[in-house]
Amino acid sequence: MSELPPVRAAFDGFTEHDVEVGGTTVHAVVGGDGPPVLLLHGYPQTHVMWHAVAATLAEHHTVVAADLRGYGDSAKPHGDPEHETYGKRAMAADQVGLMRALGHERFAVVGHDRGARVAHRLCLDHPEAVTRAAVLDIAPTRHVLHHVDLTLARAYEHWFFLSQQGDLPERMIEPVAETYLRSKLAAWSADGVVFEQGAVGEYVRCFDAASIHATCEDYRAGVTSDLALDEASYDEGLRVGCPLLVLWGAQGLVGRAYDVLDVWRSYAACPDLVTGHALDCGHFLPEERPEETVRALLDFLG
Repeated sequence: MSELPPVRAAFDGFTEHDVEVGGTTVHAVVGGDGPPVLLLHGYPQTHVMWHAVAATLAEHHTVVAADLRGYGDSAKPHGDPEHETYGKRAMAADQVGLMRALGHERFAVVGHDRGARVAHRLCLDHPEAVTRAAVLDIAPTRHVLHHVDLTLARAYEHWFFLSQQGDLPERMIEPVAETYLRSKLAAWSADGVVFEQGAVGEYVRCFDAASIHATCEDYRAGVTSDLALDEASYDEGLRVGCPLLVLWGAQGLVGRAYDVLDVWRSYAACPDLVTGHALDCGHFLPEERPEETVRALLDFLG
């Protein structure tokens, strides 16, 4: 029997699932045993970004690593004029449906980047489902867009490029998709980081025309329907009610631009339940600092 490539060996023993939920299909891999934890990736990646931590988490938990709608091997519906198809409310509902289909009514959720924004909305819309939540290297969308400055514009130019109306971002990215994706991995990670090339190959494979459109719609939603919903939720007094772990990269924008714990405590029902710290890395904590990331997650998840 030939040896599995490293990125596939990382998920050896996990089973693949394609679950119909809410009129779309969500792809996930499932492994391990114990209290369930849902892992949600960010842009421009897939569930494979958890390759260096999934097996260790699965020694203690039932791990569900899912592709967000529009990403990876999940379905990629076309966007709508209001951008609600890729709003975080719809994406959170996908993941609740996935977990219920797998037999998990209550679960912990860990999200990175866009997946962390989905996790935040999941905590607000489905508080009965979430036991604990961890968000990796983000500040809340509402806070980010209320504090736009030159530092943010230079570091997160993609927020403003990808969210442009029309299909210009898609047309510009498609001819150079692999170069564009690799440039983002390099720009947002710490100097000298070398990504596992099998994982990068998976990100590239899935970054096709349909996904490029879907991911642009994700960002369009972020500055339109998501922001409106976040404003309404905040004004209504909705806050994260479960214990919340916040991790971020000290060398990334989040670590440089915000008092991260202080910001997240203002979005929590009980500020004392918000804990966390920085890791000495850039944006991609599970790939840049996997041992420290999984240790923090296991301590938090119990």
